[in-house]
Amino acid sequence: MNALERSLKIIQFAKPRLLRLSRAYGQYVWDDTGRKYLDCHTGHGVAFLGHRNPKVVESIKRQMDLIMTATPAFQTDIADETLSKLSKILPSDMDYVFFLNSGSEAVELAMKIARKVTGRKCFVSFRNSFHGRTIGALSVTWNPKYREGYEPFPWETIFVPYNDANAITSAVNENVAAVLFEPVQGEGGLTPATQEFAKALVEACEKAGAFLIIDEVQAGFGRTGKVWAHEHLNIKPDIMVAGKSIGGGFPVSIVAVKASIGERLREGDHGSTHGGNPLALAAISGGIDVLVDDSVPSKSSLSGEKLSAELRKVVECCSHVARNVKGKGLMLGIELRFAPDEVIRKLQTKGLLCLKAGTSVLRLLPPYLITDEDIRFCADTINEVLSVWKPESGGSGS
Repeated sequence: MNALERSLKIIQFAKPRLLRLSRAYGQYVWDDTGRKYLDCHTGHGVAFLGHRNPKVVESIKRQMDLIMTATPAFQTDIADETLSKLSKILPSDMDYVFFLNSGSEAVELAMKIARKVTGRKCFVSFRNSFHGRTIGALSVTWNPKYREGYEPFPWETIFVPYNDANAITSAVNENVAAVLFEPVQGEGGLTPATQEFAKALVEACEKAGAFLIIDEVQAGFGRTGKVWAHEHLNIKPDIMVAGKSIGGGFPVSIVAVKASIGERLREGDHGSTHGGNPLALAAISGGIDVLVDDSVPSKSSLSGEKLSAELRKVVECCSHVARNVKGKGLMLGIELRFAPDEVIRKLQTKGLLCLKAGTSVLRLLPPYLITDEDIRFCADTINEVLSVWKPESGGSGS
């Protein structure tokens, strides 16, 4: 065969959505026919600040004209600028950070740090947790579907029920290096942690000398109505990981640690070729400007309350197929009585992009820019689909 005729294909680890996207801006995307969609998928929550947010784009463009490639071994002005801005939004006792490219990488480093500093080999995670697909992050991700065929994992993990204070008290002992905790479970079904559970979690870690690793990759950076979702619980992490929306759509993640931990890390303990590259740092810098200047957390809280109220009306009208509304802020969903896959496909034909959480939750991760009109469209479209849905027609899905 002529080399020019060769046709490469992307490995389809995800089921194709059969939609060719051509451009995006704000809370909307357009397909190749020019049709507009309200984006409540946002690349699994990445475009929370809106597609092509002008402040993020301008920051990246400005940096492209200066320097695009530099490893963390070199000092740069954009690194200084980003660290200065981060210092204003990170938890007050977190004095060390490292930049990476994805949430999974950040989780891997957080676990390496806990293993290195404590000398312990065991971790505690939760049922329905999701922390990533790389082999280390997968060892603390609960879903058997993702784990099958990859054993043995490099870390020993104990999975306990989420929001069960007694279970976490029993599980965390002197053999545990760290507990990995999502303040709101994203992939696992949009379940927020309770105050009682969070209190028991902190107490158990303190008693055992284990680190509390808080995973803010999806819930953080303003989505739940606070800069960090754990702020709702009045707790603080020993190690925090963040990603997705912090770069306004650009691939980047961070690991932040307390000074008492950061001071024990040494040269060679970790590294990354592209972690903290100048363009990624510029994206974070622009993203923080948006977060602060546009009062993103408070807008998310207000829009989240409005969207949640509209979704509750949908559940009331469609109780034959819908159970309740789950989540916090603009991290919301409707728990259905069946897998939501076919509903998601139907909503796409009507101009609304959504995704799935857990086994039965229709998940919505819209940008903070959504308007009252967008909220009405979202709720009306879901209601239109669910109101005529036959329970038996939605019993299966991919």
